[in-house]
Amino acid sequence: MHGARDPGALGIDRHVGWLSVISGGWGWGGRWGRVVPAVYSLVLALVVVGPLLGPGYLLLRDAVSTPRSYLTDSALGLGDAAPRAVPQDALLAVVSTVVDGGVAVKVILVAALWAAGFGAAVLARRLLHVSTAPQLVAATVAIWNPYVAERLLQGHWSLLTGYAALPWTVLAAQRLRDTTANQQGVSASGHGTGESDTRDARAAAAHGHSGRSAAGSGTGTVAGAGGPSVVSKGRPVVVAWLGLGSCLAAAGLTPTGAVLAGSVALVVAGWRNVVGVLGVWCAASAPWLVATALSGAGAEPSDPAGVAAFAARAEPGLATVGSLAGLGGIWNSDAVPGSRTTLFAVAGTAVLLTLVAAGVRRVGAAGDGGTRHARRALLLVAVVAVALPALGATGWGLRIGELLVTGIPGAGLLRDTQKYVALAMPAFALCAAAGCRTFADVGRRWGSTLGTTATATFFIAALVLTLPDLAWGVGGELRPVRYPSGWQRVAGLVHGPGDVAVLPGGMFRKFPYSGQAPVLDPAPRMLPRDVLQTGELPVRGRVVSGEGNRAHEVEQLLLHGGPATDLAAHGVGWVLVERTTPGPLGDSETALAQLIPAYADADLALYRVPGTIDPGPRSRAEHRRIAAAAHLLWALLLVAGPATMIVRRALPHLRNPTR
Repeated sequence: MHGARDPGALGIDRHVGWLSVISGGWGWGGRWGRVVPAVYSLVLALVVVGPLLGPGYLLLRDAVSTPRSYLTDSALGLGDAAPRAVPQDALLAVVSTVVDGGVAVKVILVAALWAAGFGAAVLARRLLHVSTAPQLVAATVAIWNPYVAERLLQGHWSLLTGYAALPWTVLAAQRLRDTTANQQGVSASGHGTGESDTRDARAAAAHGHSGRSAAGSGTGTVAGAGGPSVVSKGRPVVVAWLGLGSCLAAAGLTPTGAVLAGSVALVVAGWRNVVGVLGVWCAASAPWLVATALSGAGAEPSDPAGVAAFAARAEPGLATVGSLAGLGGIWNSDAVPGSRTTLFAVAGTAVLLTLVAAGVRRVGAAGDGGTRHARRALLLVAVVAVALPALGATGWGLRIGELLVTGIPGAGLLRDTQKYVALAMPAFALCAAAGCRTFADVGRRWGSTLGTTATATFFIAALVLTLPDLAWGVGGELRPVRYPSGWQRVAGLVHGPGDVAVLPGGMFRKFPYSGQAPVLDPAPRMLPRDVLQTGELPVRGRVVSGEGNRAHEVEQLLLHGGPATDLAAHGVGWVLVERTTPGPLGDSETALAQLIPAYADADLALYRVPGTIDPGPRSRAEHRRIAAAAHLLWALLLVAGPATMIVRRALPHLRNPTR
């Protein structure tokens, strides 16, 4: 029914371009229904990041890519600061030994945007059984929205991997829910057709597909209805768990991404799987959980000033809740597309919410009982994802947040509340796809000849045109930079004992080659030794304190002209001066005069600290081994799902050993 061509669209579909070709006659399970959303999502992703694909490196606010990075203690999350970029930094350190680090970041970013769009399309196809055109609307909502634009401008490229994993995590959790339900049905009845087998067969029949088609399209069927069941062998259950684990590991490139995907997995997989999901989530989050336990950095209370500094922000013409409902509202007003700084933001939000509201009833309807729980759970998650950050930006919400970050270790992870509006994306994508059919049905009742395809075309255009500056690197802001050659020379000289201190003071830089926006100091990812960072963040005219106490002490030593022996006692073996960026230098010339010059050019100056360098605690080597094991567990979980799928496709007898 849903896969058929809309009768009312026959007169118009010949004139709406390529969408009419791919939607009519193929149905939601057809070949083009799978290929076109994938290609379309890739095109959108390339349009967004286009300029970045040229030679050079991503260096914009929090985003730092370098030709080569190293497996330092900080990369493993064992530094003085909280492990916020774990396992991201370790992954890039390993990958950049084979592939240029800048290329690796670009590939991951494009893949993340593509996966977000294609995942939303697949989610709409499998949970709503919609045709191709509404799938493309779902993909557009997932890629072309203020959340993606703002997080790109803020430099949160790795957070977008967690965002992109959300629809795939929903699908994996839904498959796990169906598979375990099937297994319980087998255990209770003693034969191979459990409750969800029958349910999936009915759903497939309702949409004109065989049981085999439904299974092939991933609607949650473990075996075709009436066919030989393999549930009793236990293999589909293992595969389902591995698939979910891989999704959680992909999302877990950052701690926030892990929290996002873990939340979705818990609500979709169902209460019977809660313990297992938590266990898999812990394995996928092992790098930063273990690093936090070993370093103790995450156990310290966070600066309560960060709660107000990172609170969601209202956009012009919209209250805070309106901005969040439109998938915007990031705390940094400088990391916002120009179109969202005017009343144009109202138009974009109105288009998105109109489309979403039109599909809410269809998404929440009873329909296919096998997917009803997931659909309704996602709607609830979306409401919470918008409401809680909005409440958190109120006076009493800020006070509660301050109590949390000062009283609960690790709660600082939640202070940037707008990040978590990403949880609304799967529901918004589903509602947008369903909204296309709603508007098409309303139009037919009023005598319109516009079908679902034309309606989808209209809304895709509206979504894009109300956020025009997401195109081509978010208005050209996302572009590659080239580092001076001195960075590579300095990296080749920094060896031996001791960490690196940097001048000027602070973590952010404004280089002549990096543009107008402040950028994170690239030194920690450029040099093969740990670079001390205070973790202090200038936000909205205030400074939010970080966890790097030793880094702060060393910085004060340099700025006050302290003796070289004190630097050595703090474990500092090198001092790097970045000459082309503004920042506090204080009386550092006095301190530098006591050091041994090792390198100097127009951009950088490197000094060696004389004397015996304090090597730090002896437990560091043991901690590195434990942290490395946690990263290895994460990596194995990341590849386990895809590897299992490839093996099962290559060896069909593993899918059905009874044949």
